[in-house]
Amino acid sequence: MTTVIYGSDLMKTVSPRKEATHARIVDTAARVIRRAGYEGIGVADIMKAAGLTHGGFYAHFASRDALIVEAIEQAGREGMQTLMASTERREARGSSPFKALVSAYLSDTHLSSVETGCPIAALVGEMPRQSEAVQIAARRRVMAFIEMVRTRLPADRAADEAETIASTLIGTLQIARALGDTAQGRAFLSGRRRHLLASFEPGED
Repeated sequence: MTTVIYGSDLMKTVSPRKEATHARIVDTAARVIRRAGYEGIGVADIMKAAGLTHGGFYAHFASRDALIVEAIEQAGREGMQTLMASTERREARGSSPFKALVSAYLSDTHLSSVETGCPIAALVGEMPRQSEAVQIAARRRVMAFIEMVRTRLPADRAADEAETIASTLIGTLQIARALGDTAQGRAFLSGRRRHLLASFEPGED
């Protein structure tokens, strides 16, 4: 079915094929930016990775920044969906919502899953150097992550602790990745995970 997009004074149609191509470019960019960073990729690289020619880019996006904005939103949704699926599996096995979140985010699997994991941990250090549009999109993802953490806090914890926990989770993952997907990186992750759980849920690890 053809999608109809209404503007202020015109109507245009977008074919299913063009929609699918657009989605493929965004999906590719969402993976590539987490692996290579905002500045580590160019339009030609993304189009090649998507199996498309460079020349078709501007039929879909007004600029590279326009693509990056869509890609960071897509990466945020994907990362959140993956994290929630892992969290829910842990809850089904009896973990509290908070323990499930910490265990899923600070897991060996997330350590090694840069392309499909949390885009905040992968990209936050580069955010101040981006365009305003990209910064706004990135801030939305940060605030959504903090809010998600807030909903999973133990009942006796203050809601404003979510910012501290969110920054601890992100920073821990970044340092563990800096140490590498190695015994050292995994040991760092495990130690910080135990410490965070002991601080908020005594008796848990």
